[in-house]
Amino acid sequence: MNANDNSVNMKMTRKTYHHGDLRAALVGEGLRLLAAGDAEALSLREVARNVGVSATAVYRHFPDKQALLHALAAAGGAALAAAQQAAMAAAGGGVAGFDATGRAYVRFALANPALFRLMLAETRAVTGAGDRPLPEGLKMLFANTAALARPGVDAAQLRVMAVQSWALVHGLALLMLDGQIPVDEALIDRAIGSWGLA
Repeated sequence: MNANDNSVNMKMTRKTYHHGDLRAALVGEGLRLLAAGDAEALSLREVARNVGVSATAVYRHFPDKQALLHALAAAGGAALAAAQQAAMAAAGGGVAGFDATGRAYVRFALANPALFRLMLAETRAVTGAGDRPLPEGLKMLFANTAALARPGVDAAQLRVMAVQSWALVHGLALLMLDGQIPVDEALIDRAIGSWGLA
């Protein structure tokens, strides 16, 4: 598996937009632009121009840049959750599947650095506000931790175990993204294990 195996599928043409789901086209173009830059550089006007619509048309779906960024983060979260679910299934579930979801997390971050960082900013907003549901990936983490924990583990300890698992994969992803350690596929495979669930 290479670093691009979990990348978001961003096949957007640069032709003029004519019909269909404009919101999805705008999100798709936003993801394509995000893959080439960062969230700060993204503009609603550029997204509109590349899709072939007026800026006014964009504002019908996204009143401001933050609304578009929120939609891009949600699309990224869905893509990450899908990659993790596929990794879980490919590994046959259980502890091996749980470990595979962690490896998928790191590889997704490496393949989609700007999107991953945007998703982190949005996750902070979600978990801090408490008024929106948790992203699918976090719901999966908590559910899988509970399913694999030994009998009798209480809710507080389950939360600690889930946070330990998240910290491991998140920390490894950021260390590699920030160049503090080299990207090393073998290290990703060796470093991620469910030691906390045993």
